[in-house]
Amino acid sequence: MSTTSRVTGQQDSAGDPPAGSSYRSRTAQGDTAARRAVEGFKNAAFPWYALDAAFTGPRRLMQVGTAADGTVQHGAIGHGDEPTIRSESAGTEKERFAVVVTVAASPVRRSGDGTGVLDATTVSSAAWLAGSGLLAHTWPEKLDHALRDDWLDQQTETAFELADDLDGPAWSVLSLPVDGVLTPFHYRESEFGWVLAGTTGSGVHIGAYGRGMSAYGLGFAVVPNPAAYAQ
Repeated sequence: MSTTSRVTGQQDSAGDPPAGSSYRSRTAQGDTAARRAVEGFKNAAFPWYALDAAFTGPRRLMQVGTAADGTVQHGAIGHGDEPTIRSESAGTEKERFAVVVTVAASPVRRSGDGTGVLDATTVSSAAWLAGSGLLAHTWPEKLDHALRDDWLDQQTETAFELADDLDGPAWSVLSLPVDGVLTPFHYRESEFGWVLAGTTGSGVHIGAYGRGMSAYGLGFAVVPNPAAYAQ
């Protein structure tokens, strides 16, 4: 499966923004990233998915992932609260969000420069992107800040292994509507939240992760105009 990039919505730690040119620079960088994300959602050659109309809360575009040649491969749309890095004891039950990741289905193919081969993107790709996305917003209660990168690397490797074994005991089957049609998803829960992944009738793969919102009542639908969710 393709694991060349991660879908996250990671934010800086809470606190007052720094004053002066440093803050203006970061703001400009954020604006540029937001514009690139909107362009990525507009230019993708596949349909984007989000929660269906039953969800009436706020939505927002998150990051897109591209290949070396600039082709959009995947992206994410957030729903509900904007996820922040939280420990399992820091009120995560009060944070309600779901993130839907759309992954273009691609066969094994040669790289743009012709020097190698790119892995196929499969439902496992969607599961890994969703699993690593959830981890990016998690902080174990008793972990020192200096050790978080090591912890995240370790847990991300575990998410990769789980995504590569979707028929294993860590996963169950959950059927949810996609464009009105019940579709089977691979589903698992952890102390950090839930992750699911499946394939749509239109051929793209969906991954999703969340906390505080039950996955059992969700449904997915194509987004006609994802740019409408830009903030």
